[in-house]
Amino acid sequence: MIISTNQPYFCPFPGFFYKALLSDALVILDDIQFPQSTTWINRNRFKNDQGPLWLTIPVWKKGWGRQNINQVRICYEGRWPHKHLESLKTAYGNAPYLADHLNFLKEIFSSGFAKLVDLNLVIINHLLSCLQIETRLVLLSDLGIKAKGPQLLIEICKAMEASTFLVQRQAYKYLDPELFHKNGIELGCFSYRAPIYPQLWGDFLAHLSTFDLVFNCGPKARDIMIRHQPEVTVLATN
Repeated sequence: MIISTNQPYFCPFPGFFYKALLSDALVILDDIQFPQSTTWINRNRFKNDQGPLWLTIPVWKKGWGRQNINQVRICYEGRWPHKHLESLKTAYGNAPYLADHLNFLKEIFSSGFAKLVDLNLVIINHLLSCLQIETRLVLLSDLGIKAKGPQLLIEICKAMEASTFLVQRQAYKYLDPELFHKNGIELGCFSYRAPIYPQLWGDFLAHLSTFDLVFNCGPKARDIMIRHQPEVTVLATN
């Protein structure tokens, strides 16, 4: 079994879903500390006539101390849900496939999710469906693993009975290959090449939220995402 891991990003970019496509299961790291600095877990880039359009989900931090990702609560002060929805409708009003997702967008911005992770998982599952990816999502919090640091990934692999742990090539340098070797786990490395596709508003911008791809390309989004991607490299443990 090939597994990979990722934090539960908000409206992830296509590389997130390409990694999921290459995996039998994607473990969502919901039970690790929420970053104190800027993070993709509560913000992402879209595109409008001015260029990058950043949407951020406000969360409660002050007075809550260090929180795990699955404890972070959304702050609903202000009218940001309405503003976010209107920003997307304005930015993508001429996109060929916005209408296919408009009801979903209205629902997620009006549902009042208490926790950030719940909002993000609904969005991730919607985009998995759009891209026809059937990879299983598993929450780290459901695995009952208490390990930290480098050992965490090893324990995840053991709990999932994985033979191969898949990682993007840029992240390989942060791993300890010998640790995986000792535990009989192969390391799979992949590179993600951002696809170029028809896009609104001038010069092409890469690595936007996957919504930009599906709003513009609809049912062709999956094929565009996987086209011309490099082969996966497996580093054997023996």
